[in-house]
Amino acid sequence: MPDLRLSGKELLAWRSQELTRGGTAQDLDWLLVLSGALALGDLQLLFIDRDRIVCMKRSLAEMQALWKQYLEQNVPLQHLAGLCPWRDLMLEVGPVALIPRQESEVLLDLALAIPRSAPIGRWADLGTGSGALAISLAKAWPKAAGHAVDQSAQALALAERNFRRCRLSRSCQLHQGSWWQPLSPWFGAFDLVLSNPPYIPSGLINDLHPTVRDHEPRLALDGGADGLDCIRTIIAGAVQALAPGGWLLLEHHHDHSQRVLTLLHEAGLSDVGSGADLTGTVRFAKACRALDGVETDQTQVSQ
Repeated sequence: MPDLRLSGKELLAWRSQELTRGGTAQDLDWLLVLSGALALGDLQLLFIDRDRIVCMKRSLAEMQALWKQYLEQNVPLQHLAGLCPWRDLMLEVGPVALIPRQESEVLLDLALAIPRSAPIGRWADLGTGSGALAISLAKAWPKAAGHAVDQSAQALALAERNFRRCRLSRSCQLHQGSWWQPLSPWFGAFDLVLSNPPYIPSGLINDLHPTVRDHEPRLALDGGADGLDCIRTIIAGAVQALAPGGWLLLEHHHDHSQRVLTLLHEAGLSDVGSGADLTGTVRFAKACRALDGVETDQTQVSQ
């Protein structure tokens, strides 16, 4: 696609006009950068040099059509751009998988911070979606054996494209199936397992913002009547799947912390603890399989 050249005056006049339709300048600028391929530095310089010439990959008419979809149909900006920045990655996204969110960056940080006496040898990401967590794990432990699981063939294809995009396609095996089921050949060998499973109670789905409710896959949102169906399944298989000393980390609904911690205790896992997101809301849980011959520690430790 050839570059389209236009003046700063033209672009800023268009920007001002579009903002009268609604939305925020931050969102429109985000769309210009990711969908229009406008360099952020060039956009910022226009406010002090309106005669500057900039290059874009889309015409203003095309950008206007995308902005209208966002305002009138609540299509996520990430879907309109087809891309989403997440940590140090730029990932392809679409309606077949959840858009990677900042909260899940904290889940990854918690995993990277877990003290270990030996390197991670094998890890898994259950419900990988776009592959954001799995790709980051593959980058963190390039010599470890990685596994990414998703029930959706379309989501798994998206994750595969993102692994290729990040030049990590050989760093992780992708498996289609339900939670632990495809991983049975490696049970007892996982040093680390992460999951951001569906956890929204079914009755709350229709109350979600339209950008989520109408444009992200229900399969990746709906956690059953109480939001814990998938989490129960994951926790139930953890002791069998984890290696001695192996860790399980979960993201969960904002008001499910105590129930998830209880489930982890009841499953016989050790060192059960919790973690908060960037706003201080507790929405992560962690636990490990006790080392062989070591009594399970039932003390809750918050992080």
